[in-house]
Amino acid sequence: MAVCARLCGVGPARGCRRRGAAREQRRGNADSEPDTDTDPEEAGGGGVTEDDEAAERIEGGRPLPPSVEAGPAGRAPLSLLELPPELLVQIFGSLPGTDLPSLARVCTTFRRILSTDTIWRRRCREEYGVCENLRKLEITGASCRDVYAKRINPRVKSGRFMRILPDYEHMEYRDVYTCLLHRYRHILGLWQPDIGPYGGLLNVVVDGLFIIGWMYLPPHDPHVDDPMRFKPLFRIHLMERKCATVECMYGHKGPHNGHIQIVKKDEFSTKCNQTDHHRMSGGRQEEFRTWLREEWGRTLEDIFHEHMQELILMKFIYTSQYDNCLTYRRIYLPPSSPEDLIQPGLFKGTYGSHGLEIVMLSFHGKKAKGTKITGDPNIPAGQQTVEIDLAHPLQLPDIETLRDFSELSRIVLEVQEQVRREEQQREQRQEEQEHSQQAASQPASPLAGEGAEGEETAAGAEGTTQDKAPASQPFVLPTGVISRNEDYPRTCRVCFYGTGLIAGHGFTSPERTPGVFVLFDDDRFGFIWLELKSFSLYSRIKVSFQNAQAPSQEAFDEMLKNIQFLAT
Repeated sequence: MAVCARLCGVGPARGCRRRGAAREQRRGNADSEPDTDTDPEEAGGGGVTEDDEAAERIEGGRPLPPSVEAGPAGRAPLSLLELPPELLVQIFGSLPGTDLPSLARVCTTFRRILSTDTIWRRRCREEYGVCENLRKLEITGASCRDVYAKRINPRVKSGRFMRILPDYEHMEYRDVYTCLLHRYRHILGLWQPDIGPYGGLLNVVVDGLFIIGWMYLPPHDPHVDDPMRFKPLFRIHLMERKCATVECMYGHKGPHNGHIQIVKKDEFSTKCNQTDHHRMSGGRQEEFRTWLREEWGRTLEDIFHEHMQELILMKFIYTSQYDNCLTYRRIYLPPSSPEDLIQPGLFKGTYGSHGLEIVMLSFHGKKAKGTKITGDPNIPAGQQTVEIDLAHPLQLPDIETLRDFSELSRIVLEVQEQVRREEQQREQRQEEQEHSQQAASQPASPLAGEGAEGEETAAGAEGTTQDKAPASQPFVLPTGVISRNEDYPRTCRVCFYGTGLIAGHGFTSPERTPGVFVLFDDDRFGFIWLELKSFSLYSRIKVSFQNAQAPSQEAFDEMLKNIQFLAT
């Protein structure tokens, strides 16, 4: 309370009483003059004496109006300057941090109050989730997941981590907000690195008093239900009071000097300035074996499939070229709707010899799309790997008949032919409607009604099929269908007709082939690729990503279009 009173220039100090007596004398001289409607600031600034100017320099603002100090008790204040300092601290702390610099330019008193660290600590907590105490960090030296970075740093010899942590004792929350959080706010969220066909998933978050870029990796093949793995690629923090430091975390020699450049909206790049920290003493062979253990959880001797060995070696050589410089493009999580079949989001799925990959499931009316966030040389990241036709559910046969692959193929191909006929009829109706519009001043209402009735019938058939379908039904893969994970669910909710994208190496001769989308539960689904006689199992990524929601459906659709365009 005493500090706030000193900031605002009010209190029982001797100088305050002397200035109050001077104001009383000036007020007595002004009683004989006629009243005029003047602004409080103009009234305070009309007759500024040398004492008032000195008071402003010392106390941090113009003297308060006489009515504040001598007014009747219980009178409502006429301006913010009349409010108690502690109340001003609460008011200013509730404002967005981007508005505080403008507020500081109003007067010296506001600027003095805005130097209170409580205000900036509240903004750091409410806008960026910073809950750490600056004074305690100097003692503990630990901050959330940053323990990982300290543990692998060979320079750390004690528990205080004094050689790599900032000097929090002389740091203020205002510096953390202005020089770190606000400056790098545009890179928070989900990003896809530009690593050729492989892509990736980067999550940039405020972690303690750091901004850290975490690369998320699928679990080791074929354990699709295991949690995601992650490793830090870079971090940003304040080593000095006014200077943010960017450090590269790639390699096994600890943090080292890096650089971040915001190229344009929704795009930024990172660069390592000390690539020697990425190299290992055993040369490329040791680097490859270490990378293989981290990426696949096994050694090359454990992989007997020759084609799989070639794919693994190709990926290592390709991705190693991007260890010093990377460009990232923003991606959004898909918007959700109550009409969606399940909650959209990110899933990890099996893709044969390519291992586990990350797929984004989104809903678009009567269609559902699976877009690759990570990819492979056949189908690169950004491409639409599967498309589900929610208007055409499939009624699976009994469990014994389902084991016959030819029977399942017959059912799917019949639906494929039905979809083809419906598309032809839809195109024909559109052509007839356009022709009728040209022949008459108004469009033919019976034709429009016929089309609407057809759509309603299809929608009604869809609802009827789903209503008649049991809550769960037995499921088994047909004989001859290959699955990387034999531990798939043996019951499913519903199945739909869909198409999957296949292509040769280098994304050559891409084509969409029929398949079966199988919904197991809210967090797992599968897809049977008829032409490949293969089954992919997908499991939801259960991570709460911040700053990743799409601002609108249009923005999400534009993002999907952009990443698919870059992939081709």
